[in-house]
Amino acid sequence: MTDETLISVCVCTFRRQSLAETLRSLARQAVPPRHRVAVVVADNDTEPSARDLANRIAAECGLDLTYVHAPAGNISIARNAALRLATGDWLAFIDDDEEAGEGWLSALIAAADREGADIVLGPVLPVFDAGAPEWMKDGRFHAIFPTIRRGRVTAGYTSNALLRASILREAGLEFDPALGRSGGEDTAFFDTLIGRGARICFAPEAAVSERVPPERARLGWLLRRRYRSGQTHGMILLRGSHGPVSRSGQVLLALTKAGVSAAGFVLSAFSPRQRAFWLLRASLHLGVVSRLLGQAEILQYGQTGPEG
Repeated sequence: MTDETLISVCVCTFRRQSLAETLRSLARQAVPPRHRVAVVVADNDTEPSARDLANRIAAECGLDLTYVHAPAGNISIARNAALRLATGDWLAFIDDDEEAGEGWLSALIAAADREGADIVLGPVLPVFDAGAPEWMKDGRFHAIFPTIRRGRVTAGYTSNALLRASILREAGLEFDPALGRSGGEDTAFFDTLIGRGARICFAPEAAVSERVPPERARLGWLLRRRYRSGQTHGMILLRGSHGPVSRSGQVLLALTKAGVSAAGFVLSAFSPRQRAFWLLRASLHLGVVSRLLGQAEILQYGQTGPEG
């Protein structure tokens, strides 16, 4: 018997060489006394393409790593495979194109202790290649922060999160495979946990970084991403987890917000950053409308690689 606390870090991957730097950053974690880190890598490719890379980096860095092949092209399958192998007292989530500073896990654990939280979210901060537009850098449109309303975090994501394992095991909850190609599976997952009373907080000091490749440093990519996020919000509304919803009323509300955003776009003619802000807001609200009216979600996973 031991009083050692195990933190299982779950990393889902799909054909990304950047996994190597993600794993190296996990090997550098300076965790609190009597805490230990183990990593689960779930490979969502058709073939076990990440196995050799994951095992090589684990041997190079002395990382306690378990690899699992969890095909194919459905991120929920990979997430659920990682959950089943994660035996820690805490489960952490990070993406395969992100890197964590050495104090990342310590900051998440400290926030959980300080706030008495079951779920802790940290920010994801973008790192741009040379040539990315200045308006994009200034607007921080690729950064990920939690949604906070009236001082409360109201939604979660898996790109930088810590979760108390006991509440997950008590709930018997997994990621929905029906959302595993469109995305939004993590939003639905955390929405269910929060709806069941899980306590959630934000730790701004527990940041991870994410490189933005050239193909993502485009307005078109951002518009598609916001539209899909709106579709996820529409799906959550249809689930009714936040109380009864009038579909027609929500459609009217989202259309009104899209109209306000369009007006903001017109009034921001001389500011590229503000124009992008309002255009992206409009795309988000139109995504909500599309899902409320029954349009299928845009597929993100299982093509040439994940967008998320």
